[in-house]
Amino acid sequence: MTIKPAAAAARATVYGYPRQGPNRELKKAIEGYWKGRVTADALRATAAELRRANWRQLADAGIHEVPTGDFSYYDHVLDTTVALGAIPDRHRAAVELDALDGYFAMARGTQDTAPLEMTKWFDTNYHYLVPELGPGTVFTADSGKQVTELREALTLGLTARPVLVGPVTYLLLAKPAPGVAAGFEPLTLLDRLLPVYAEILADLRAAGAQWVQLDEPALVQDRTPAELNATARAYRDLGALTDRPRLLVASYFDRLGDALPVLAKAPVEGLAVDFTESAAGNLQALAAAGGLPGKRLVAGVVNGRNIWVNDLAKSLSTLGTLLGLADRVDVAASCSLLHVPLDAAAERDIEPQILRWLAFARQKTAEVVTLAKGLAQGTDTIAAELAANRADLASRTGSPITHDPAVRSRAAAVTEADVRRSQPYAERAAAQRAHLGLPLLPTTTVGSFPQTGELRTARADLRAGRIDTAEYEERIKAEIQEVISFQEKTGIDVLVHGEPERNDMVQYFAEQLTGYLATQHGWVQSYGTRYVRPPILAGDISRPEPMTVRWTTYAQSLTSRPVKGMLTGPVTMLAWSFVRDDQPLGDTARQVALALRDEVNDLEAAGTSVIQVDEPALRETLPLRAADRPAYLAWATEAFRLSTGGVRPDTQIHTHMCYAEFGDIVQAIDDLDADVISLEAARSHMQVARELAAHGYPREAGPGVYDIHSPRVPSAEEAADLLRTGLRAIPAGRLWVNPDCGLKTRAWPETRASLENLVAAARTVRGELSGS
Repeated sequence: MTIKPAAAAARATVYGYPRQGPNRELKKAIEGYWKGRVTADALRATAAELRRANWRQLADAGIHEVPTGDFSYYDHVLDTTVALGAIPDRHRAAVELDALDGYFAMARGTQDTAPLEMTKWFDTNYHYLVPELGPGTVFTADSGKQVTELREALTLGLTARPVLVGPVTYLLLAKPAPGVAAGFEPLTLLDRLLPVYAEILADLRAAGAQWVQLDEPALVQDRTPAELNATARAYRDLGALTDRPRLLVASYFDRLGDALPVLAKAPVEGLAVDFTESAAGNLQALAAAGGLPGKRLVAGVVNGRNIWVNDLAKSLSTLGTLLGLADRVDVAASCSLLHVPLDAAAERDIEPQILRWLAFARQKTAEVVTLAKGLAQGTDTIAAELAANRADLASRTGSPITHDPAVRSRAAAVTEADVRRSQPYAERAAAQRAHLGLPLLPTTTVGSFPQTGELRTARADLRAGRIDTAEYEERIKAEIQEVISFQEKTGIDVLVHGEPERNDMVQYFAEQLTGYLATQHGWVQSYGTRYVRPPILAGDISRPEPMTVRWTTYAQSLTSRPVKGMLTGPVTMLAWSFVRDDQPLGDTARQVALALRDEVNDLEAAGTSVIQVDEPALRETLPLRAADRPAYLAWATEAFRLSTGGVRPDTQIHTHMCYAEFGDIVQAIDDLDADVISLEAARSHMQVARELAAHGYPREAGPGVYDIHSPRVPSAEEAADLLRTGLRAIPAGRLWVNPDCGLKTRAWPETRASLENLVAAARTVRGELSGS
């Protein structure tokens, strides 16, 4: 498409940017502060310098309006909770004593105080801290962080736009505080909350803000008429304020649906809308609503969640259509660039031609700037960029990496028999009980044990050539021996080898499968200071050789108790990778499932009687709109069953899920046909156990009794109380005892103490059940 210069110059912007720094400086400073090696002032100085570096980089790249307020020590929703004064009562004294320590206590908990619940941010792998609200919640404005960061950017001479979580999304993300009736609706607090937003907006205007962005991604989900009416009221009231900046209401991740005309009519000055493939329908819906006359439209045409280069010509076509629908059209990524790594140019081990297919945050910023230039000045001004982009897209389409005929033939030959176990669950359960001989309330862990500094050093030494493969493997063997010995002494019933050889539960497998690319510096924030390097699923997937059999078999040789084989499931392999966008996700999932099926069958053949195929991302990847869910769940559950459907009846298949809302996928959990599922439950007080019971879930389950995302050690009595709560929902004959999740992020002292207490709790409750 040829675009002539626009009458009103389009500008380039982004909604947010990676926080960690090029070498994860923020992570190191925060963890140093927790350990007492970094002072609070030094931490604040590091954070301030990272913010300044981000803004300078964005401005130098050609971004006309930089975001402020999106930077966070831990989580932007937690920052909003602080800004609104919605501090839980149990944390208020800590916050008043020391704001920074109190902030981290809300995020991580202390030995005496539980943290806020944590769950996934919509359908991403980013975790946010869930606000806890009740009828007695009193909101008070604290604009300090927002005002400080705005002034920092303005001092640099930049045009800046503060970004806040919007009031409707904040309340829709919240849950009733402990002790509050489960039926309490946080949205009923809207009229109490809006004056606090008004005060923050006034403070930002006084500090120099011309525009403020209010993020309302909850509006891309199915919303009730009452929720849409609340949205209309919220923005009617905020729009009517006289002492405020101009308002840009932002949505992303999916189509707005019925919320679009509500926002289009609201008395705000601008809307930011996602126009990528994931939000198909927004363009037509905006035209049907009559466009945005008199308003600013920020068009998210560069995918902020994936790492493939943008189709510039296609995006320009979309932008050209949008020019007729608003007074001003600016260009942006579809969401915050928090969800992608910082810079593809830092990757030295990816073949140069393939590297040109990739766009991380810095490259996406350049794409946004190029598109804004083309829209404002005409496509002739970006002719060279368009030609290079066409060549890169053609190179990827024609690459042999992306098409393996053998893989495609095998996937096409899958039958219904391949995705079903040979016997129904009841018969399998009897065979497994006879084969495994486990006690009532069997204990296990979810898989990983602490990744110590020594293990990380050993991997670094191997990469650097300071040790050879033989020496490295001796260190791995020693670690497995220690983990097995500890579990036996502690009295755990079903053991794991601890995964000392694994860097990450997805990356480890991706590095051994064809079709995947690994990065060296592609870090993305998952939660707090936890960063992951999602691999890139670039082509057709196959497994050249066994991936886990050797270490699982070695661990089993050290003990007479069953050792679980540990694998990552096909949906999670997709969700926690940057997945190819050139074929349906279901097709890619089937390829990964077949590779995992080979591994499952090899583990069984090697004598492994318990095999866990983790699917923590099954709920996370659930489409935000209900109409899109049945198709997703059909291929997702089929892919899991394809991975596990070839084993004998007496081989016990486990799966695991964590840190998500499970209530609306219980039927899908049932459809997986796993023999045992372990789930996060400690922070949510066994809610998932009640949800399983309400569904009539017929299989075995282990709702977690140990919250591994907090450094606190739960007492044996605390774990026993959670078990007793679980037993009110799940019969003792089907209840397992385990932590919420893997233990790789924890240290050995707290792990030992917590697992010893977990086993003691299981023994106590077993005794109560037997009357002894």
